[in-house]
Amino acid sequence: MSSFSIRTQFPRMLNPLAKALAKRQAQGGSLVDLTESNPTRVGLPLPEPGLLVTPAAFSYEPEPAGLPSAREAVASHLATRGAVVSPKHLILSASTSEAYSWLFKLLCDPGDNVLVPAPSYPLFQYLTRLEGVELWPYRLPRAHGFGLDVEAIAAARDVRSRAVLVVNPGNPTGHYLHKGELAALAELCADTDMALISDEVFSDFAWDEEPDRVATVAGHSLPMLTFSLSGLSKVAGQPGLKVGWMHVGGPMAERDEALARLELIADTYLSVGTPVQQALPGLLAHVPRFQAALLERVKENRRRLVAARPAGATWDLVPAHGGWSAMLRIPQEPGEEATCLALLDEGLLVQPGYFYDYDGGAGLVLSLLPPPDVFEAALSPLVRVLGR
Repeated sequence: MSSFSIRTQFPRMLNPLAKALAKRQAQGGSLVDLTESNPTRVGLPLPEPGLLVTPAAFSYEPEPAGLPSAREAVASHLATRGAVVSPKHLILSASTSEAYSWLFKLLCDPGDNVLVPAPSYPLFQYLTRLEGVELWPYRLPRAHGFGLDVEAIAAARDVRSRAVLVVNPGNPTGHYLHKGELAALAELCADTDMALISDEVFSDFAWDEEPDRVATVAGHSLPMLTFSLSGLSKVAGQPGLKVGWMHVGGPMAERDEALARLELIADTYLSVGTPVQQALPGLLAHVPRFQAALLERVKENRRRLVAARPAGATWDLVPAHGGWSAMLRIPQEPGEEATCLALLDEGLLVQPGYFYDYDGGAGLVLSLLPPPDVFEAALSPLVRVLGR
């Protein structure tokens, strides 16, 4: 048998929930999917298709950091969010996942580690391992509303920690970074020579206003290297149009060296398609229409979820301020997996909290993306099962 890299030696056994779902689908059972994360499948506004079909789409101008016109469009988009940045400090990639792989190449040698929040995306364990980098979690305490605890980050690091990763707002926790948290984190990073990677793909989707909220670290004057990541997948609801962006900030000498090295990495792959770069100004012009519709959708679905909770129920919603998901705290007994299986028997698919390394008791994660009538149909079985 051929030898394979240990980096790809991931467990592939199906868990009981995946087995039960496969069985139900094979039997043709109906299903209401509250794990839906694809905005192109839930009836939200789409860009004009003609944006991608132009004669210029067949030209090729290899620009490692991205076409100047595309980077200027991203800089203009960030300016509408209050971040004044230079297009020269932006690097385009095919996705935020690819941007992570480039950053781990830039910052880490094999065996180094990056500090990653928990709960958060399950994706990070794959991205780090594929780069030969270790993932060290730091807990987001429930007592702080899943806000940043810099002491927990400091306790998690060691001499081989190269970067701290924050997700702003948290996914699925919906907590935004605040100025005091950023200031404390900046001091720690500067003192320990760690970079800050800020995943801001959900940053535009705030449900409310908060004092001292930090929507993006781009444009902030900070004493360490900073990388803020986003892209069309969430910002414009177009995961199939493969383009993401990162802004590089920090002390001038370090920033410029990071940009030069990232340009070399990007030149090695040249992964971003020409048509989508040329269409980027038009695609970003579509953003306000898409985001207004999405925010109306998720806020209405969350309102319905709150209204459906019976007085005295043993389950509750985790407080949150943005994103596309809702987290529920549920009783420890029968717990996450048994509850998900019971809901699946009722034709309702949700995610258990352990998918996101949630350790605040037992929890469920629900997508707020489905159309309101679909979401409404899910509430009766949800309340019935959780009330058992």
